[in-house]
Amino acid sequence: MSPQRPTVQVVGRRLDPGDHQLRDYLSRADQPFEFHEHDSPAAQILFARHGIVAPRLPVVVDGERVFEAATLGALLEAWGFSQTPRHASYDTAVVGGGPAGLAAAMYAASAGFSTVLVERDVPGGQAAHTSVIENYLGFPDGVTGSRLLRLAGRQTEGFGGEIVMLREVTTLDQDGHGSVRFTLEGGIEVTAAVAVVAAGIDWRRLDVEGVNELLGRGVYYGAGRGEAALCEGEDVVVVGAGNSAAQAVLNLADAGARVTMCVRGETLGRTTTDYLVARIERHPLIDVQLSTQVCELHADDEHLRAVTVEVASGTQERRRADRLFLCIGGEPRAGWAAAGGVHTDRAGYVLTGPDLLERGQRPESWPLDRDPLALETSVPGVFAAGDVRHGSIKRVAGAVGEGAMAALLAQHRLEEIVASG
Repeated sequence: MSPQRPTVQVVGRRLDPGDHQLRDYLSRADQPFEFHEHDSPAAQILFARHGIVAPRLPVVVDGERVFEAATLGALLEAWGFSQTPRHASYDTAVVGGGPAGLAAAMYAASAGFSTVLVERDVPGGQAAHTSVIENYLGFPDGVTGSRLLRLAGRQTEGFGGEIVMLREVTTLDQDGHGSVRFTLEGGIEVTAAVAVVAAGIDWRRLDVEGVNELLGRGVYYGAGRGEAALCEGEDVVVVGAGNSAAQAVLNLADAGARVTMCVRGETLGRTTTDYLVARIERHPLIDVQLSTQVCELHADDEHLRAVTVEVASGTQERRRADRLFLCIGGEPRAGWAAAGGVHTDRAGYVLTGPDLLERGQRPESWPLDRDPLALETSVPGVFAAGDVRHGSIKRVAGAVGEGAMAALLAQHRLEEIVASG
């Protein structure tokens, strides 16, 4: 992951899904940028300066380099990011580039093991959406999730770890020689002596008609940190009650948006940290609606214009909404691992260590003459850390700690493999 570049310019349409993807990436990558609507005076000046007559949107200007019809993949390639592993075999493979995965990769690489981290998106996970993390050790003034994770990525690469982006892991199995084998999107195979599954979670989907059609056109999953600056003076709705939703609400309100927070439960404090609740209650631009859920979307010209909400009594009310942000928790991203023999609980979270034992007995498929190590899955040498793991704390610090611990335990398994033969 490269250092921050000087501020780049992005010209496009505010409510175009492709343009939103670029802004979202730049925000999560901690890359400073300025966005200009395609027909604004600032955009016209930029086009004239670079001799762009019939721009193919979105346009990204990086110094003197101009990218028309810019895509995330094209930018990553131009900026030297890897989308293909350099080798076919490693000591350690990590799947997932959130706090847990980056911590595991960094500690494995710092111990001298050849290490690759594969991330289907860009590193950062859901933490990269967070406007500020205030309870992370060592940052008394807080730190943005994107900055923390960008530095973690650079630290990993500084120790020799390799980071592969925009590459989905599709299958997991064993190669017949004791190594773990992953198949990546595109048919690429990578083997590793040990592995860490830190794939995180996917946003839980809102089951309301029209959501998918309006994604990027006023409806967004996640905290929308990159969109906050564009929401000044707008009416926005945030659905959710956890810390990610609370951070989104505060970030949007601080940017000048009028925010309605729809909370399905009867209280906000049950799932939200007290200091965030206190700030939300004090903010004049935030209206918290308890026992409320969004039940209908209203669009005009393929863009969101309003939502209908329903309260506990069954009464429905239509509210203007220029944007809708959905922060309603997540589901584990572990189906590919389960298909490869990794045991999960009923909700799909990966079981590890003592949670694999039934009445003190190891799983029938377990081949070793010892119990699974803490954080080790039902497949020897494959560990799990972070949000994807059953029983995880769902906090950045907890994920980092689990990632570091998984790397250490993976080292023990490597030593065990060497000793056995």
